[in-house]
Amino acid sequence: MKALAPIRLALGALQKLAPETAAAAAMHLFFTPAGRRRSRRIQEFLATGRRFAVEARGERVAAWSFGSGPPVYLVHGWAGVGGQLAAFAAPLVASGFRVVTFDAPGHGASSGRRSSIVHFAAALTAVVRREGAPHAIVAHSLGAAATARAMAQGLPAQRVVFLGPTGGPRDWAERFRGQLGLSLTTMARLRLRSERWLGASWDEFDVAWLAKGQRAPLLLLHDRDDPEVPWSDGAGIAEAWPGARLVTTEGLGHRRILRDASVVSQAVEFVAAGLATYEPCQHGVLTRTDCHTCGLEQSLFQRVERSELLLA
Repeated sequence: MKALAPIRLALGALQKLAPETAAAAAMHLFFTPAGRRRSRRIQEFLATGRRFAVEARGERVAAWSFGSGPPVYLVHGWAGVGGQLAAFAAPLVASGFRVVTFDAPGHGASSGRRSSIVHFAAALTAVVRREGAPHAIVAHSLGAAATARAMAQGLPAQRVVFLGPTGGPRDWAERFRGQLGLSLTTMARLRLRSERWLGASWDEFDVAWLAKGQRAPLLLLHDRDDPEVPWSDGAGIAEAWPGARLVTTEGLGHRRILRDASVVSQAVEFVAAGLATYEPCQHGVLTRTDCHTCGLEQSLFQRVERSELLLA
């Protein structure tokens, strides 16, 4: 909080002298993730994958693929990077999956400075369009919210795992307002500005609301004492998502849950259980109904193309 003191002071003065400028400055802070650094562990993990890039909302998205088989996508959270979910990669590859991860716009090796749920969802959609329809998606924090939005807009997935998922922008906005000492009027101006920029209302990002129309099985793991995203967010999503299973962990917080052996094991077991729905096609490719050569991708991504138009 001490590092925020000069920003609080400056914004406090701007709110009185130039309210719209204060709202613009606050919006920039709200949508700018902090840091792009990767640990050596993450760098070494990514070096073992096949790197590629796609474009989403005018930004270059860095992505990596590991192994072969039905694709499982790993989606990081706010101010994170794809390699943070590295603990899931090896057991998923060993179980016969191809693991795909990426850095969202404004994060890691991808271009851009500002980001949002809309940017995350657009990046996921673009990566899926290139790499194939997901057997499963494993997503953390804001990445889970973006996954729910992408799926609500037509992105197909057979199974979904959420780790410490956030319920939507209302909670983040209130924490942000408190940290920077912003008035309710400034936050209202920030919201209006951001909705014009995003082309969507904040109400559209409520994950419990997005969950109601879902059909894919969901395993949700959330730590009881998560200091960044309240456990109640995950519980609310699990209650709204038809057939979801909520697992409450203890002592793992918001990020250690990504490396816990029991969490990884439960997630991989849940994802692998869905392999029973796959059968080899005439070309010997393990897919749900057919392979790329047979034309599955074309039929599936008619839906994804429509959703991408909405995200653009």
